[in-house]
Amino acid sequence: MGSSTKKQIKKTREPATAAAADALSDQFQLLRSITNSSAMDKTSIIVDATKYIEELKDKVERLSGEATTAQPPAASSSSSSSSSQNPQPMVTVETLEQGYSINVLSDKNSPGLLVAVLEAFDELGLEVLDATVSCSDNFQLQAVGTGQVSTTLEPQSVVDSDP
Repeated sequence: MGSSTKKQIKKTREPATAAAADALSDQFQLLRSITNSSAMDKTSIIVDATKYIEELKDKVERLSGEATTAQPPAASSSSSSSSSQNPQPMVTVETLEQGYSINVLSDKNSPGLLVAVLEAFDELGLEVLDATVSCSDNFQLQAVGTGQVSTTLEPQSVVDSDP
């Protein structure tokens, strides 16, 4: 009878063990494919996965080092290149019979430029009756309004003003 009890226990464990073995085998195949391993045995797959993890760690450290060393020069070069690539907006003012027409054009859109231009209009006491604005890739504003365009405003104060 003792041997029949062992057979019963073995039979009840077998489906669970087979399912676990299949799941583990699937996990090893997944690990093998992720790490581009050509190994077939489990030990070699684990060794290849360990090497792959070490390569990834080295790559992260290298890229972090490159990002750290590249960041300060990029910030300074972007500020100098942005000033050469983003000249001050071109502003033209035409006096009309009962007001003015102002055109503002910039090759690049600058954050806050529209607000700065509108604040400059307000500072000069100009009332805008009609305006067309495009702020997609470049900045373009055409405004028609009333008021006296006699005050001179430095272009730099419009460009540098905080929104």
